[in-house]
This record gives sequence, C-alpha cells and structure tokens, in this order.
Amino acid sequence: MEVLNALALFANFVVVPATAYGAQLALGALGVTIIFGILKFANFSHGELMSFGTMITILVTWGLQGMGVSIAPLPTALLALPVGILAAIGVALLTDRMVFRFYRRQRSNPIVFAIVSVGVMFVLAGLIRIIIGPADQSFADGQRFIIGAFESRDLLGLDEGIAIKQTQVITVVVALVVVTWLFWFLQKTRSGKAMRAYSDDEDLALLCGINPERVVMIAWIIAASLAAIAGTLYGLDKTYKPFIFLQILLPIFAATILGGIGQPVGAILGAFIVAFSEVMVTYAFKKFLGYLGPAEWAPDGLVQLLSTDYKFAVSFIILVAVLLIRPTGIIRGKVI
Repeated sequence: MEVLNALALFANFVVVPATAYGAQLALGALGVTIIFGILKFANFSHGELMSFGTMITILVTWGLQGMGVSIAPLPTALLALPVGILAAIGVALLTDRMVFRFYRRQRSNPIVFAIVSVGVMFVLAGLIRIIIGPADQSFADGQRFIIGAFESRDLLGLDEGIAIKQTQVITVVVALVVVTWLFWFLQKTRSGKAMRAYSDDEDLALLCGINPERVVMIAWIIAASLAAIAGTLYGLDKTYKPFIFLQILLPIFAATILGGIGQPVGAILGAFIVAFSEVMVTYAFKKFLGYLGPAEWAPDGLVQLLSTDYKFAVSFIILVAVLLIRPTGIIRGKVI
C-alpha cells in the first residue's frame, strides 16, 4: 500500500504536470523545427510569436466573456483560439514580407537570419507589453478539475490522490490532434511533400517546379499556428505573463536540439525529455522516499536537487551537454 501511495504521489506531482508541459513544449519545438527545416535558421522570435497569439486569444476571450458567451464547462479561450491563430499567422507573414524576405533574396548567412530574428523578437516583445502590459493575466474559466486529489484518494482507497486539471487533458488532446494532423500533412499532401523536397534540396525543388515563396508561406502559417496553440495551452494550464515566453524559448530550443534540429519526431521526443527532467530535478522527493522506507528512514531535508526558481537551468544544462557530446541530437538524418 505504501508503494501505491508513493506512485500516486509521483504521478500527481511529476507524471501528470510533466506530460502536459511536455505537450506544450512539443508544439513550440515543432514550430522552431519547421522554420529551421525550410528557412535554415534558428528563429529566436518564436517565443514572442507564441506570446502574441496568446495575447490576442486573451483579448478575444475577455470580449466573449463580456458578452456572456461561453462553452462551459470548457474554457472560453477555446472559442477565441482561432482568432489568436489567425493573428499570429498575420504577424508571421507580415514579418517575413517586411524583414526576412529581403535577407532571403540576398542569400544571407543563417547567422544573419538568427540575428535579425532577435531584432524581431524585441519589437514583438515591446508591442505586446504596450498592448496588454507586463502583469500576469488569467483567462481560464469553466471547470477547473476533472478529478480532484481528495476525490481520487477516496476512489483509490489511498492516502494520496491524483488531481487532473481540465486544462491538462485539453493540452494533451489538442497536442495529439495537432501533431497527428501535421505528420499527415507533411507525409500525404502535395504541399507537405513540396515542403520536404524543398528542405532536402532547394535547387532541385526549384527545377521540379516547386514555388519557393509558397513553401515559405506555408511554413510560416504552420509555425505561427503551432506557436499560438502552444502559448494558449501554456497560459491556460499555468498563467500568462509576457516575460515567461522569452524564458520558455530556452527549453524549446533545448528540446529541438536534443531531438535533432529539423527533426519533427525528435522535437517531440526532446520536449518530453526536457519537461520530465525539469519537473523531476525540481521536485522534492522527501515524502516520496518516506513512503518507500521505514518511518525512521525518512530524510530530514526536502531531497530536492534544484529549487523551482532554477527550473530553466535544467534546460540550459541539457542544451550545453547535447552540443558538447552529440550536436546532431538523438535523431540524425534529413530534416522535415
């Protein structure tokens, strides 16, 4: 029974939140992967693109709530999300036309693109803070928990329960649907095959009649959509603060590089490795270990490797370790 209590405790504080967090990182990492696969540069403005799409979703959510529109018990933000996606797509396409296309026609070095994306990041960050401000924003409504800790504890007959938030289930379900659609699109549709061909060999793709501007446009549409969805799911599950999306960029890039930059499957795998690493390293194992041994063996300290304040340091360590030991990441081969 004590082992079951330990497992329930571990599931409640590690497995469930890390799974939802991993799904959010996976969607963000897929957006970075798509842009790298097509345009061959690391887009450092992706975090602010997530923030922008989420901000528009919040503003529309508030408008719908003010009009009394809801889909209770689900969050109203799900109704507003399509508008946030369209806004993120519009910003991405506008940025590409006004900024990135110039450097693409000049055939600039990928380092130049990366530096330009940092400039775009700062512009978007300033715009977002002017519109919505720097404070935390909560936009979740509807049912909070599908099953609470006390309810599951009584159901399982244990001392520990497993609480599952509605937003965590929504995150995992939406991520599964989006990822399934993305892989179907890349593998089965004509546009997806054109993107893969363009990614493999740009010159050969041009000889085959593939329109490069159309491929680039589709890549930005997909990346922006993934960014808005990932940001909104993260905001619903936790909270929305404009500054946080700059920090999230670190675990997203760590997941992308760990899985093999340009590899969609690797991005998903890397995202869950990073998510579980962050949650486990910052989890206090005192109570968990207490269940597994005699009472007198219970540790005095928290048995916590890092404080939650240093959660993103785990991603930094993973990123550095991968670049030093295996720069190609877990999955090698062709991108996209």
